[in-house]
Amino acid sequence: MGEIRKPKTEAGRNAPSMGKDDLQRAFHDMVLIRRFEERAGQLYGMGLIGGFCHLYIGQEAVVVGMQMELKHGDKIITSYRDHGQMLAAGMDPRGVMAELTGREGGYSRGKGGSMHMFSTEKHFYGGHGIVGAQVSLGIGLAFANKYRGTDEVSVTYFGEGASNQGQVYESFNLAALHKLPCVFVIENNQYGMGTSVERASASKELWRNGEPWGIPGRKVDGMDVEAVRDAAREAIAHCRQGKGPFLLEMSTYRYRGHSMSDPAKYRPRTEVDEMRKHHDPIDRVRHELLALGVAEDELKSIEDKVKAVVVDAADFAQGSPEPDPSELWTDVLVEG
Repeated sequence: MGEIRKPKTEAGRNAPSMGKDDLQRAFHDMVLIRRFEERAGQLYGMGLIGGFCHLYIGQEAVVVGMQMELKHGDKIITSYRDHGQMLAAGMDPRGVMAELTGREGGYSRGKGGSMHMFSTEKHFYGGHGIVGAQVSLGIGLAFANKYRGTDEVSVTYFGEGASNQGQVYESFNLAALHKLPCVFVIENNQYGMGTSVERASASKELWRNGEPWGIPGRKVDGMDVEAVRDAAREAIAHCRQGKGPFLLEMSTYRYRGHSMSDPAKYRPRTEVDEMRKHHDPIDRVRHELLALGVAEDELKSIEDKVKAVVVDAADFAQGSPEPDPSELWTDVLVEG
């Protein structure tokens, strides 16, 4: 367990870089993810979500800041900690919550659960349960973009715990060799399951892991949505211009355990409290909006609307029927 400190920033900002409208959008999207995940945690505790459930609470600024720079057609792929990516991409909270609870109204008709959801409409190509597996799939999406002659990019998220996987380095090599338009995003939330990154990685500067292949990288304060958005703009522009991949290390923090079954006893409570009190991404945006003259009542109205959306999603999920047993035989094989 390392000392408490504000994440060092290679790609940061000295002054606000987002206007009021963008800050309000970021505030809404981050609050939606936070409240959705809190409700998912409650449903898990009630036994309504089975299997594994990995919450994104604390990391909201990463995906929201990245998503603000993406356009329709850009591809997204991530690990099993995937609910935040889905919501930021515009997937329906009803469909996401119904899938978490294994109901027919879910995105995978109740058969995928928390860790296996997809939406080709929103260009979200899934959360993946095998550590690091999504990285090689992500460069496949980038290859498809290049092959088709588009300027679309692939954003491939993975944690610091996956960053030293062999397939990750193989993916770096192929992406650099073919100049694939892929933004690699390491969500460094400081703990791979129960082990601190300080104890697990010989490389302490993960943003430099692509240097042997000539991949530029940046370290970003992942608790600051504006810093994330600014870094995303640079990385995505690099890819769209045909210059090949880009690596971003987002220094962030998860407030809950690795999954809902993890009591997180490997880190002191004071560490989590310190991050919540002094580095919370939602509170940061709230303070900036108040400084810009946005009234407390306006922010409360946003939060109330988000709460209604999340309550509706939970009600829809619980009211949706379980999949018919005949679904066991669908989506297994594709006829040639």
